[in-house]
Amino acid sequence: MIEIYTDGACLGNPGGPGGWGAVVVEDSRQQEFSGYEPGTTNQRMEVLAAIKGLEQTPPGSQIKVISDSQYVVKTMSSGWQRNANRDLWARLDAVVADRRVRWEWVKGHSGHPFNELADRLATGAAKDGAARGAQPTIAPVSDGISQDTKPHEGERPAAPPVRAASQEGTAAPAPRRRAAVAKAPPSGLTHIDGSGKARMVGVGAKDVTEREAVAKGAVMMQPETLAMIRANAFEKGDVLGIARVAGVMAAKKTHELIPLCHQIPLTQIVVEIDSGPTDDCVVITATARASWKTGVEMEALTAVTVAALTVYDMCKAVDRGMRIEGVRLVKKVGGKSGDFSAE
Repeated sequence: MIEIYTDGACLGNPGGPGGWGAVVVEDSRQQEFSGYEPGTTNQRMEVLAAIKGLEQTPPGSQIKVISDSQYVVKTMSSGWQRNANRDLWARLDAVVADRRVRWEWVKGHSGHPFNELADRLATGAAKDGAARGAQPTIAPVSDGISQDTKPHEGERPAAPPVRAASQEGTAAPAPRRRAAVAKAPPSGLTHIDGSGKARMVGVGAKDVTEREAVAKGAVMMQPETLAMIRANAFEKGDVLGIARVAGVMAAKKTHELIPLCHQIPLTQIVVEIDSGPTDDCVVITATARASWKTGVEMEALTAVTVAALTVYDMCKAVDRGMRIEGVRLVKKVGGKSGDFSAE
């Protein structure tokens, strides 16, 4: 089953600049989409996020849409009345008709990794679009439906549609994909030489500075599995304690696991594992520090990943459906490229 996490945002609701975000997760593959709309509302952005997310999947797919908008989830699953935004509901009905879709509500800002990511995508698209005076992202990927800008009951009219090019009938741009938060350096990929071959980056001439990186991830599981972890009921031992040690050990061996990573003299690795905001996950946070010539992002990410794998290994006898989700860098400090924060 494909999972789609969606969210919408409007800065100055109603009538302000808006954005939508969608995270499409299939097996171990994760794709992120976002777009901007001027003069809109929170509710329109929530519905548009669901439309755009579903449009990234092929017809006939089995899909679960997870949203923190009861407006969307209850309207689609419980028959809430559609007194406004009827154009978007019609579009959503059309895309749902070609797919097998389930709807699930999740509490907003409760720490769910993909829900939080969808929120950041939506808010970021609204802010970026407003700051740049961007054109709205108006066209779906495949069906050629243009933006509907008719006013709805109790809403301000949206700005008129803008063509993607001067030629009449030219399709508007597809939603912007955000494969990463940070942009690639202007010089290109540093691990590729001029002939396209992989190489280890030379850091001999760089200064030694204080480096820090923080990464996070989550292991989703059955509530019964988490209850057993809390009760220390697994025969293999203390699940979270062993996972923390595994994360620390893995961070120290990152250069042996990732081919082009440097061996870094780490000064500290801290791995924290806590129960999530709901009874079906644990959240892993790893902080790596070093005084060195290159960063420690990979060490933090490796610590989170191996700690999560250890949780899975310790608990798989009772819950083989566990999922490792949302492993990502959330903070970086030090180095020539400057600081970075995703939260």
